[in-house]
This record gives sequence, structure tokens and C-alpha cells, in this order.
Amino acid sequence: LQERSWLLERERETAARQAIDAERARIARELHDIVSHNVSLMVVQAGAARRVLDRDPGEAAEVTEALRAVEAAGRDTMTELRHLLGVLAPSAAGEDEEDLTPQPGLGRLSPLIDRIAFAGLPVEVRISGEPRPLPSGVDLTAYRIVQEALTNALKHGDGAQAEVTVRYGERHLRIEVTNTGPSVLSGGRPGPRGAPGDGRGLLGLRQRVAVFGGDLDARRRLGGGYRVRARIPLARP
Repeated sequence: LQERSWLLERERETAARQAIDAERARIARELHDIVSHNVSLMVVQAGAARRVLDRDPGEAAEVTEALRAVEAAGRDTMTELRHLLGVLAPSAAGEDEEDLTPQPGLGRLSPLIDRIAFAGLPVEVRISGEPRPLPSGVDLTAYRIVQEALTNALKHGDGAQAEVTVRYGERHLRIEVTNTGPSVLSGGRPGPRGAPGDGRGLLGLRQRVAVFGGDLDARRRLGGGYRVRARIPLARP
């Protein structure tokens, strides 16, 4: 009897550790996706402002626009972090959790695309199938896939332009993000070592997609550039 009690206690401890580890991984993914994207935009815009000042100190209007973009990215970061911390904090007595600000989803792609384009990476978006409301977890995951792929393309500087394709199928949602760049067959300069597909961001995306029984593939294209492709079931397996 004592041995059985000991085994049950060990099982409870193991389950508790696994739950804690899973929650820590989820929080780490959210923090990475929120901070990495917006800070990358801030770095790109701040660098653009500095280069304009070095080239022509009189171009105040262009510098002002770049600095406004930095400010906006910083505000977006703070807003999303406040939301994340609000979700993690225990609710006050009587507080209605339905009033929490919704997480981003595919319905908020346009502002994301505008920020990326303003930072210097033109993006074309293609939607096929019939857009419809998605489960919140799937919607957030799809948004994060596009966000991470475009942020990597912008940050690593190997894409002159990008294309986002969203396909609403009967059973699956498919996301594909590609960007142009030097061909791996033409002797073009490769991207930074280990980037952009081997970092914490895409690893986190694979984990997000796997929760829904989907899959994600990220690799360099022989013709040049990079491709991120995901398939997410719209009904749990």
C-alpha cells in the first residue's frame, strides 16, 4: 500500500512538472513572438533614420517618419505585453474574463503587412477559399506564422519582396510565406549562419502547429529566398 501511494505521488509530481514545463514553453513562445517582431522593426527603422541623417542631415521629414514607426512598434510591444501579463495574472473577484483584449488573428494581417512594408519589405497577400471565423488558437497560430516568417525575412535582409498565401480549405488551413533572395545555386550570398529557419521562433511555431495536429516546414528555396509552409487541421485529430 505504501509503495502504491509512493507511485501515485510520483505520478502527480511528474504530471505537475510536465504542466509547468508546457506553460513555461507557451509563455516563452508568446514573449518571443511579441518582442522579437516589434524590436526587429524598431532596429530596422532606427537604422534607416541614422543612415538618412548620415547621408543628408536636412531630410527631417523622412527621419521623423522612421522615428514615428519606432515609437509605434514600441507602443504595440507594450500593448501586447500588457495583454499577455493580464492573461497570466489571476482574475480579480467578479472580473469578466470575456472583456480581455482579443489576441491577434488573420483579421489583423493588414496592419502587420503595413508595418513590414513600411520597414522596407514589400508584401503581397493572396487569400483563397472562403474566409471564416477560426478557433482562437488556430487563428493566433496562423497570425504568428506570418509574423515570424516576415520578421525573419526583414531581419536577415535576404528578401527583396515577400508573398503571403492563406488558403481556407474544408478541413485544413494552409499558410505559406515566401520571400525572394539570392539562389543557393547561383553563388549568391547565403543568409546568416543558422538563420532564418533554425532559431527559437520557428521552433516555437512548430510546437504551436503540432498542438493542433498540423505540420510546418521552413527551408531555403533553390531558386532563391526562403519559404515557410504550414498546414493546420480545422478539426482536432
